[in-house]
Amino acid sequence: MSLKDEIKLDRLPRHVAIIMDGNGRWAKQKGNVRLFGHKNGVKAVREVTEAAAELGVPYVTLYAFSTENWNRPKAEVEGLMSLLVSTIADETPTLIKNNISLRVIGNQSLPPQVKAKLDECISNTAHCSRMTLTLALSYSSRWELTNVAQQIASEIKNGKLTPEEVDENTIQERLATSYMPDPELLIRTSGEYRISNFLLWQIAYSELYFTPTLWPDFRKDDFYKAILDFQSRERRFGMTSEQIQQ
Repeated sequence: MSLKDEIKLDRLPRHVAIIMDGNGRWAKQKGNVRLFGHKNGVKAVREVTEAAAELGVPYVTLYAFSTENWNRPKAEVEGLMSLLVSTIADETPTLIKNNISLRVIGNQSLPPQVKAKLDECISNTAHCSRMTLTLALSYSSRWELTNVAQQIASEIKNGKLTPEEVDENTIQERLATSYMPDPELLIRTSGEYRISNFLLWQIAYSELYFTPTLWPDFRKDDFYKAILDFQSRERRFGMTSEQIQQ
């Protein structure tokens, strides 16, 4: 029996978030520049997207570029932006064919040509309903939560909201991810054990899965292993096992 056949389709996570880590180390191991790793990471993106869509996972979010990544060497950042444009152009027909819509979260401080290509793909896939693929670009959770706090403060100042009305839903509705459920599973590749400023509010009850596999080597079977690990866990949300089993 294959790993895919072991998965219980009635117990799939509705939303899987992935920190795609290890491109640079993968390239270094092969005696090449970091951008070589990023280019080869595109295949992993394709594999995971296909695997999730085939299983029936409705939402996948990929941490593609953080606000902190702007501090990387200029040549690497420029190469990444160029790669992003070409990849989106190449993959848009496949997304449409597979009925997958593209969304983007982040502060949108992107080069004009990147934003234009993203907007075009988002528009062309807006009608797709099988799965939503979200790219976190120029994103950080601290940016997101700061932005939410500023929105709420402004609404209170303008009399549209009172401090007493602020609750968890007030924050949830203003998050960049408000159009989808919180991730039930967070995957991080490359053997690092940290969250790196990604979806800090949203992963409060996510199951965390860490794998030593570097992102360019991540394939469908690696994704299936993460799903199977998720399905082996008991999700209690603060309750006891006995309460869950009742």
